[in-house]
Amino acid sequence: MAKRQADVVICGAGIAGISTAYYLATRYGVRNVVLVDERPPLSLTSDKSTECYRNWWPGPGDAMVSLMNHSIDLLETLARATANAFHLNRRGYVYATANPAQVERLAQAAAETASLGAGALRDHAAGAARSSYRPAPPTGFENQPDGADLITDRALLREHFPYLAPDVVAVLHTRRCGWFSAQLLGMLMLEQARALGVRLLSGRVTAVEQAAGRISAVRINQAQGETLIETPVFVNAAGPLLDDVARQLGVVLPVHSERHLKLAFSDHLGVVPRHAPFLVWADAQRLPWDDEERAWLEESEETCWMLEEFTPGVHARPDGPADSPILLMLWDYHARPVEVVLPVPLDAEFPDLVLRGLSTMLPGLRAYWGRAPKPRLDGGYYTKTQENRPLIGPLGVPGAYVIGALSGYGVMAAPGAGDLLARHISGQALPDHARWFLLSRYQDPAYQALLANWGASGQL
Repeated sequence: MAKRQADVVICGAGIAGISTAYYLATRYGVRNVVLVDERPPLSLTSDKSTECYRNWWPGPGDAMVSLMNHSIDLLETLARATANAFHLNRRGYVYATANPAQVERLAQAAAETASLGAGALRDHAAGAARSSYRPAPPTGFENQPDGADLITDRALLREHFPYLAPDVVAVLHTRRCGWFSAQLLGMLMLEQARALGVRLLSGRVTAVEQAAGRISAVRINQAQGETLIETPVFVNAAGPLLDDVARQLGVVLPVHSERHLKLAFSDHLGVVPRHAPFLVWADAQRLPWDDEERAWLEESEETCWMLEEFTPGVHARPDGPADSPILLMLWDYHARPVEVVLPVPLDAEFPDLVLRGLSTMLPGLRAYWGRAPKPRLDGGYYTKTQENRPLIGPLGVPGAYVIGALSGYGVMAAPGAGDLLARHISGQALPDHARWFLLSRYQDPAYQALLANWGASGQL
């Protein structure tokens, strides 16, 4: 058995684990760090996301907005230092609705989020000065507004979003939002961390040992045999395997996982402009089946659910360079706890359902019904807490820490979350929002009372 020593061992080389190692090494001088993963870096869940980011989050409190603002600050700092090597843009998220009753709800939710520190809400009603609305450029992130623009002026809607359904009555364009290449970001951080001494080990964590009531060593099963790493600090950054790893320490985490699929679709007809922002349909809907399709779906219990009302939130964005035809399409219509199974099971009906759902917002996509190009489908898991806020901090055993339950926002939160955990480990001062993400919050009666009336999940 090989023996090594490290100041910190991190289980999981996804974006959260890599970010933690990066900030330990680059900001806080902790460089004898070992990342352990039995898979290639960034390959379990981190490469399954839409790679988007936003500072647009609901309460209670401003913890999520504060965390995301810090995370975006770090993204922008790194982008400036590397000539934007990971292609950070700030196109924004556009939430569209065809339901007049939804407009006031969008306005109220936007006003709340603005009050939490996401930036001002600007109202563009009919008759308002059009020059006050600034469409987002397709590339770059500098010198752009924050906050959000609520557009209800139909002329303004048609001018800037002619590809949306003609019955759209409002869009909310949230502005400190966009996307980037998570793979390029993750590999950039990993390379810089390794240049400072961080090591990447291919293997599986099989045991986390304790001595005198605290972490003492980590056992790793590698192809060439077992390795024992003596260490005072262990970080659980195992993504959808978070709870499995925590149980090695006798800790049960309050998390569950949901399966989420992603579709890469070739929009060779150019229905969605390549400069478009991230597009989200804010309305529930029933899918547009014809009479023959409806009759066929009604015949079986296995298919009749496709006739029911689907949840809001089907979304899409352009992917790749300006000449790429690829659209990423997602819809979490089956957001329910499941057992984590790897590789992730895929659903044959997903491409057709998400295409039909998006065609309500983007009617030009109907041209693909029955003649869609072969899509590329993959998926991952959103591992989340009840209230959909992360776990960042001590794990309950001295020397053990956790960074996870980052649900569908792991890529965007990773810099802020990694920096926060690195602060915990290295004994730095913590920001005010840190307490909202501790595992120990669930022992607080006041927090339990808050959970009973939590409200919005924080997802799209």
